[in-house]
Amino acid sequence: MIRNRVLFVLAAAAVAAAALPFLSFAPNRLLSGRGVPLSAALDLPWGLALLPGGVLLAAPFLRPSRGVLAAGAAAAILFAAGLLWLAGHHAAHLGASASAAARASFGSGFWVMEAAALLAALDGVRRLGLAPAPRVAVGMGAALLMVAPLAAGHLDQLSILKEYASRRDVFADAVVRHGVIVVAALVPTLLVGVPLGVLAQRRRAVGRLVFPVLNVVQTIPSIALFGLLLAPLSALAGALPWLGISGVGLAPAVIALTLYSLLPIVRNTAAGLDGVPDPVRQAAHGMGMTPAQVFLRVDVPLALPVFLSGLRITLVQAVGLAAVAALIGAGGLGAIMFQGLFANALDLVLLGAVPVILLAVAVDASLRLVTAMIGAMIGAAGGASRGRHPA
Repeated sequence: MIRNRVLFVLAAAAVAAAALPFLSFAPNRLLSGRGVPLSAALDLPWGLALLPGGVLLAAPFLRPSRGVLAAGAAAAILFAAGLLWLAGHHAAHLGASASAAARASFGSGFWVMEAAALLAALDGVRRLGLAPAPRVAVGMGAALLMVAPLAAGHLDQLSILKEYASRRDVFADAVVRHGVIVVAALVPTLLVGVPLGVLAQRRRAVGRLVFPVLNVVQTIPSIALFGLLLAPLSALAGALPWLGISGVGLAPAVIALTLYSLLPIVRNTAAGLDGVPDPVRQAAHGMGMTPAQVFLRVDVPLALPVFLSGLRITLVQAVGLAAVAALIGAGGLGAIMFQGLFANALDLVLLGAVPVILLAVAVDASLRLVTAMIGAMIGAAGGASRGRHPA
């Protein structure tokens, strides 16, 4: 009897993916590679790295107690790490008898099994209902296990690492540039969006004007928005060359990202303030607080979790859209991605895409944790207050 349907589907996907190519091996980066099955990589002792997969297969049929859920999540994490160790070992084995130009890449079977294992781990952690601190500990432990083969140099023979080795300085500059674009867009977003959200919450007429405009901006495709900014910024650069801006580069990227980022900030700021109970405000006024003190000591703390949710959406969106900004010369990790697309080099595309995904996931997880901790603190403070002042 299947007791965990989600885990059963993920385990079935992993089993089916074992029939797909585990690795792809090509004479060089320009030629299509031949598929390498998982069975070819299962030599001892490295094949033992996949033994946790047996626990993952059995877990859907066991009663979902906390012990079973914890064991399933741990097995999924170990299985995901084992896939990396096994792929690195077999890539080194294939490269030992080939030329330096040969490329070993992750195959479709690897990606499906890796995704299934990580999703199974996330499902197990979610079902355990851990508090924020234990969730962070589990996440850090999983990250260390996944990074271990990379840090040990065990994956150096994989094509994506060879691409990184040949572009180490360019990659570091691209990561920094990507962060600069995101931060440069975040600053004006907060400076404009937060006051606009407060105003929209206090003056409904402002909200009826602002939100439809920002909704329209969200519907404009990013490439189209970059194109729309090209003409006015080029004209501005011609009229005021001392500003140092142009129709391409950092300026249009920051403006476009700011426009896209305003809606979640403005909406969540207004929604957070709307969620503050009126009796709490009235009690604060009754204690003699001025309107400014009520806003800073009551409204802001209580609205902060909702605001942080908007900030999380904004940052994750900005990290992704900053990659597209490479098309107008803004640089960043998107430049590596598009270079790989134009050269038909999949691993070069992954060298730009994977860090973008990891950065977005890290930002999302960090802000989720901060939001949960602040919510717990507000709840604890509210409980303590009710304890001191019983109804």
